Amino acid sequence: MIGLDTNVLVRFLVQDDRAQAALATARIGALTEADPGFVSREVQVELVWVLERAYGLPRAEVARALEGLLEAQELVVEASDRTAIAADRYHKGGPGFADQMVALAGQGAGCTTTLTFDRKAARIPGMRALEAETGH
Repeated sequence: MIGLDTNVLVRFLVQDDRAQAALATARIGALTEADPGFVSREVQVELVWVLERAYGLPRAEVARALEGLLEAQELVVEASDRTAIAADRYHKGGPGFADQMVALAGQGAGCTTTLTFDRKAARIPGMRALEAETGH
């Protein structure tokens, strides 16, 4: 198994640099179930960020890219069960993919809640806004 960094996946998905895209496509195309590529949670989060921010792709396209990674038999996607839930929630709107992954990681670790100052993220199941305590 080999790990795949964000930039390799970006070149494979976006095909914006001819030379790097050709290398990424050839290498990913050579992966098999017996000799798969590994996509870490960090790469997933960074991939979404890059596709949204640097390439301006809409959520629907980014979610389709995530779903494609999850469906690929020649890839091992870390925390694939959480990624599938996060991708679905992300596609439907609301808080971003990274926030979804943070909430799901906390739940997976047995956290009763994950505290945040981000009001939008606080709406995710398993997250709660950290508010200033009232009283003395």
